Amino acid sequence: MHEPRRFPPHPELSARAHAQPDIYAKAAADPEAFWAEWAQQLYWEKPFTQVVDWQEPFARWFADGQLNASVNALDRHIAAGKGQRIAYYFEGERGDRRSVTYAELLQEVCRLANGMRKLGITAGDRVAIYLPMIIELPVAVLACARIGAIHSVIFGGFSADAIADRINDSGCVALITADGGYRRGNVLALKAICDEALRNTPSIKHCIVAQRTHEPVHMQAGRDIAWSALIADQPDTCTPAVMDAESLLFLLYTSGTTAKPKGIIHSTAGYLTGVSATHKLIFDYHEDDIYWCTADVGWITGHSYVIYGPLCNGATSVFYEGSPDFPERDRWWEIIARYKVSILYTAPTAIRTFMKWGDEHPARHDLASLRILGSVGEPINPEAWMWYREKIGNGRCAIVDTWWQTETGAIMISPLPGITHTPPGSATLPFPGLDIDVVDEHGTSVSEGVGYLVIRKPWPSMLRGIWGDPERYQATYWARFPHCYLAGDGARRDAEGHFWLLGRIDDVMNVSGHRIATTEVESALIEDQRVAEAAVTGKTDAVTGQAICAFVSLRGGANGSSELAAELRAHVAHSLGKFMAPKYIMFTPELPKTRSGKIMRRLLRDIVEGRTLGDTTTLADANVITELAQRAQQERASEAG
Repeated sequence: MHEPRRFPPHPELSARAHAQPDIYAKAAADPEAFWAEWAQQLYWEKPFTQVVDWQEPFARWFADGQLNASVNALDRHIAAGKGQRIAYYFEGERGDRRSVTYAELLQEVCRLANGMRKLGITAGDRVAIYLPMIIELPVAVLACARIGAIHSVIFGGFSADAIADRINDSGCVALITADGGYRRGNVLALKAICDEALRNTPSIKHCIVAQRTHEPVHMQAGRDIAWSALIADQPDTCTPAVMDAESLLFLLYTSGTTAKPKGIIHSTAGYLTGVSATHKLIFDYHEDDIYWCTADVGWITGHSYVIYGPLCNGATSVFYEGSPDFPERDRWWEIIARYKVSILYTAPTAIRTFMKWGDEHPARHDLASLRILGSVGEPINPEAWMWYREKIGNGRCAIVDTWWQTETGAIMISPLPGITHTPPGSATLPFPGLDIDVVDEHGTSVSEGVGYLVIRKPWPSMLRGIWGDPERYQATYWARFPHCYLAGDGARRDAEGHFWLLGRIDDVMNVSGHRIATTEVESALIEDQRVAEAAVTGKTDAVTGQAICAFVSLRGGANGSSELAAELRAHVAHSLGKFMAPKYIMFTPELPKTRSGKIMRRLLRDIVEGRTLGDTTTLADANVITELAQRAQQERASEAG
């Protein structure tokens, strides 16, 4: 993973950037003072006097202060005379559009919050939210925050069983959903899925149903109520609940594992401090920017960088309901050109998909408004980074590749666009005020080389635990290395101190005694200009322990061949070494991904090992994994024969 290229920040960007070169030294000299300064930029009903109380592994930040998250997202901007500023440009998949000001958003939040109070929902109650990407989603989130209820957003692609599991684990008293949603021109029957889930959720007393598709749905008397009916006679002002700084703001369940989902809990003040600081500094947000984070609110990226971070900073954001390729593959670029988006934050899998589709789609649109390009979700390989820079940013945009997790709440490692000389593929340096390290098997710091990513000191937006399971919190994150939070990711630190993320520890393969990160092999494969995407996993091998198996998708939908497979093996062998060349290569038009864009490597491991497939409910297209499993079975039968 030798990457010699470095790209300095543009001088004009550096001149007006919020983050200047002294920020790292200032934060390192007194991290508590650094975070306290950012916390003081929030609106406090009762100012804090304490910064952090660290009783490992539990932290309390700004604990004697009081505030309300919805007030920080909305009211304070209106009080500052910015009520007519656009909060969201809503873009529906079918082309319907709506501009929502901060004043209008507050009115909608207050009416729903009043309606929820009328139903008897109070501070501390848990409320599940299962909505498509429509404006009612941030309204529901902020209405919960307004009255002190704890929101638990469930991604709109989850099954009825997954919804029921999450509701029952936290004892939600209400569910907010919609009649349906749109995805690639199809209607998703969300209410029907909820009806199935609610057969086994005894804690639910109310189900609030928003209208999106206007398809007829079942409404159970005494439980279900239309959103429109609930708010019809409600005033558009609502006294906010005054919450302690450490009051729980939301629950968010991790997904993608076969074990019981973990209900990650986040408190109010520390979380808002982390997301507002990182949003402003990492994206260098200014009032003349139009910002677009493409994440679904069902994931932590949507919580932090679609709702709370941008709104706390008074940002104007694009809020898009649909998919990148409906009705055409240039939909995103058309949206950017129309709204003159200046900051784009998206996933490497989306970037690689656009590479596969071809350069002609972004080339049809004027993308000159862009100045900051962000990457989130998984490590980005250098070739995708360069394509992003050249084809979307026209060689002039700063790229901020970010690393963080549901558990961290906010971005932890990232360039600062006015300061950092960025190498393609590296998340570069920890955010100011954070103590992040790479350690070996014994917990010893690795100054240069590969190891486990750990965090040594508490940070404001850190998780406060796992809902109802403090022992699991301790065992999962704090037991492996003394006094360190184990992120579960591998990383390499280079001679300059830059961090290169290598993916989940579980994605490290052991081939003939060599520990090989899947990311390294994937990056080498994508160096070939014919390859759009690659996903690598290990397959049990009687001789080498594990053999490298690669799933490869080609640009332009081209078909693979045995000759191309041999060429790709030779390229990886030349680039990384013969022992890192894939033994097996399977060409596929698509890789199995969640609707948030993450490649489901866990399912690929199931395929190559011939195991029964795990949960596939989060997949964007379950047919992809079914076809791959059938092909793998045929190949195993052929080998056996």
